[in-house]
Amino acid sequence: MENQTTAPEVQSEQTETVVQNNTEATPQTVLTETEQPKEVNFKDLIPESFKEEKALDNFNNMEDFVKSYLHAQKLVGADKIPVPNKHSTEEDWHEVFKRLGAPETPEDYKYNLKDVELDQNQVQEFNKEAHKLGLLPRQAESLIKFYNEMNSNNAASQEEAAAQAQLQTETELRKEYGPQFSKRLDQAKKLAVNSLGSDFLENTYLKDGSRLGDNIKVIKAFSDLADKLSEDEIIKGDGSEYMTAKDIEKEINELTQEGSAYWIKTHPNHNKAVQEVLKLREMLNG
Repeated sequence: MENQTTAPEVQSEQTETVVQNNTEATPQTVLTETEQPKEVNFKDLIPESFKEEKALDNFNNMEDFVKSYLHAQKLVGADKIPVPNKHSTEEDWHEVFKRLGAPETPEDYKYNLKDVELDQNQVQEFNKEAHKLGLLPRQAESLIKFYNEMNSNNAASQEEAAAQAQLQTETELRKEYGPQFSKRLDQAKKLAVNSLGSDFLENTYLKDGSRLGDNIKVIKAFSDLADKLSEDEIIKGDGSEYMTAKDIEKEINELTQEGSAYWIKTHPNHNKAVQEVLKLREMLNG
C-alpha cells in the first residue's frame, strides 16, 4: 500500500514540470491598446539615392505609385507628346501644337463656311493670330462661326432697335408738325443727305439705338435749318444735288441774261444752255 500511495505524487510533479516547460518554449505576445502596429510611411520606402526625385513628391502611398507605374507601362511604345512646363520656350509649345495638328503657316488654315460671308482681310489677320496661339483648324473654324453668329444676332438686335426708334420719332413728329409733317420731314432729309450723305445717316447709330438719319433731334435741326435757308421747299436735282427754288431761279436768270449763249443760236454753247435752262425749269415746276 505504500507503493500505491507514492506513485501518484511523482506523476503529479512530472505533469507540472511539463506544463512549465511548454509555457517557456512557446512564448505568446499580447498587444495592448497602446501597442498597435505602426503605419508605414511611403517616403521611408524610397531608397536614399531616389529620395530627391521631384517626380516622387506626388505619391503618398504605394497604391498610387503602382497605378502610375502600370499606366506608364501602357504608354511605352506609344507616340507620346511631352507636356511643356514653366521653363518651356515658345518653340517648345509650337512643337506640341504642331504635333497635335496645328498648320505649318497661317495660310494653311482652311474653313468650310459655305453660308458665311467673310472679309478676307479680316480672315488673314485672324489666321495670323490663330497660328501664333497654336489653334487647331477645327478650333479656329469654330471661333469664326461663333463670332459670325454673335455678330449676326447683334446686327438683328440693332436693326430691331433702330426700327423701334424710327417709329417713335415719326409718331412724335406727326404730333408736333401736324399737317406739315410730310413736307418738313422731306425738307429735313433732303438737306441732311446733301450735307452728310445717305450712307453716313443710315449707318451711324447713336447711343439710344436710333440711326443718325432717324434721330428726332437731328431731323428737327435740319428741318429748322431748311426753314431758315428758304421759305421754299428744297428741290432735288440730278444725283444727290439739292437746291432751293430761289437758287434755281437765280441760275436760270444767269443763263438767260441778255447777250448769253441761250439767246444766240450760232453760239457753240447755245444748245447746252437751252438744255440746262429746260432742266432747271422742270425742277422748279416739280
